[in-house]
Amino acid sequence: MVVSAGLDGPAGDAHDEFQAAQHVSAARDQPAAIEQLMRGLKAGEKHQVLLGVTGSGKTFTMAKVIEASNRPALVLAHNKTLAAQLYHEFKHFFPENAVEYFVSYYDFYQPEAYVPSADMYIDKEATINDELDKLRMSATRSLFERRDVVIVASVSCIYGLARRKRITGCW
Repeated sequence: MVVSAGLDGPAGDAHDEFQAAQHVSAARDQPAAIEQLMRGLKAGEKHQVLLGVTGSGKTFTMAKVIEASNRPALVLAHNKTLAAQLYHEFKHFFPENAVEYFVSYYDFYQPEAYVPSADMYIDKEATINDELDKLRMSATRSLFERRDVVIVASVSCIYGLARRKRITGCW
C-alpha cells in the first residue's frame, strides 16, 4: 500500500476536515507509528514505510495519519482486490468523509500481441465495467468539490484517464 497525504485539495465549505470513526482506538505500536509518520510528513519526507504483518492495523494507522494531517490522500494498491479491501476499510474508518474507489474500468483486458513462431497477430480485447466507470467519475468529482477525500486506487487505474475539460463537462 502506498499512501500520499501530500495533495492539496480545493478549499471547501462543508467538507473540510477528516473525522475518523471513534469506535476504534490506537493500540500497541500504533501511537508511536502515527507520531513518527506525522513527524516525517511535517518534515517533508517524500518516502516513508509502514511495516506490519496482516492484521496488525496498518490501515487504521494510516487512517489516523490522514485524519491528523487533514489533507486529501491517495492510497495506491497493487491490484483491484487489495484496493477493494482498503476501500471498504477506509469507508469504515471515515463514514462522514469522501472515500472513493478508482480502479481500472476493465473487467477483462487482453493486450494486442504478435506470435512470431505462428506469424499470428492477436487483437486487443477488453470489457469495460460501467459501474467501475461511475465510481471513477465519482472519485474525480469528489476531488473537485471537497477537501476531505481519500481515493483508493489500483496501479492499473492510470490507463484511460481523460482530460480535465472532458471530466468537468460531465456534470
